Amino acid sequence: MKIEELERIAIKRAEGKIAFYTHLIIYIVVNIFLFVIWYLVSGGFPWFIFSLFGWGIGLITHFIHAFSSTFVDKLVKKEYEKLKK
Repeated sequence: MKIEELERIAIKRAEGKIAFYTHLIIYIVVNIFLFVIWYLVSGGFPWFIFSLFGWGIGLITHFIHAFSSTFVDKLVKKEYEKLKK
């Protein structure tokens, strides 16, 4: 691979990770806000859990997408080292 192509891949991966961290921060802030509203207004059925779990599933898939390439690269390197021995 050429240097330019490697740089392009590295930038794309870094942007994906930054997007995940942004998503995580927004998820935390919004769900804290929903929890506070629930606590102050009703305190009855915890309706905020629907957002917590539903959005949480999306956040988990975003995490897998953002970090799977790093995980795969580590596995490939590990297998390569085993085969070299």
